[in-house]
Amino acid sequence: MKTILIAGGNSGIGLQAARDLLADGHRVVLMGRDPRKGEAALASFGNHADRASFVAADLSTHDGVRDAARRILDRHDGIDALVHSTGVLTLQESRTTDGLHPFFAVNYLSRYHLTQLLLPVLRQAERPVVVMMTAAIPPTDDTDLARFPEFTAFNFGRDRKAVQLGNHHYAAHLTGTEPGLAAAVVNAGAAKTDIMRIAPWYMRAGTKILGPLIFDSVETSAHNVVEAVGRDDWQTPVYWGKPGRFEQRTPIVLDTTDTRRLMDVSRTLTGA
Repeated sequence: MKTILIAGGNSGIGLQAARDLLADGHRVVLMGRDPRKGEAALASFGNHADRASFVAADLSTHDGVRDAARRILDRHDGIDALVHSTGVLTLQESRTTDGLHPFFAVNYLSRYHLTQLLLPVLRQAERPVVVMMTAAIPPTDDTDLARFPEFTAFNFGRDRKAVQLGNHHYAAHLTGTEPGLAAAVVNAGAAKTDIMRIAPWYMRAGTKILGPLIFDSVETSAHNVVEAVGRDDWQTPVYWGKPGRFEQRTPIVLDTTDTRRLMDVSRTLTGA
């Protein structure tokens, strides 16, 4: 039996992954912003609820991440796997209290920050696993990373890939610096989840009309995450680009100079 922390596990793909992992006999710790959703998620687990718990956390700010990590470290001596399914979809120019764009803060930096703070408990696992969910972005993408991390006058079409490529670089960094730790990036696919609630109206309208034709089920989108956590027969770091197809994966091979720069920037921003 493994203990798996799922950031963003109170809804959508993270919640489905939690259900599947509980069915496989594991323990799950859900982390999410809304306590009501967290309690509803726990109640939905039925007979498996005794192996599940919830931690309310705002991962959009440095202080929120630090508070969440403190509570996890206080309650748990060991975590076998950390799944990052948190994400926001916003096209607007806005900033968190730390002066960062929320798309960058949540979809990349909070993942780096929380994982770094939880390394002491992850290191207790026989084979610790860190899985980060993104939109489709292969490690071979040649997106310019020069705007990372300020993304001044944020433009979703221009800056999305650079933010999400940060996950690949962090996976490469983890496997290069943490002996025995397995790290991966998983394409979440096009499942219809709560992330669409703050999308522009035309995107919401499009998904309502085309959803039945183009969307993956949440079960399909969660499949590779569940397999990555439960199985040891995969090499690391790796990217799963096809939802539901665990055997189709791509090694993450990146420019080490870019990785070092992004990790230096992440360390400077968070202190972790």
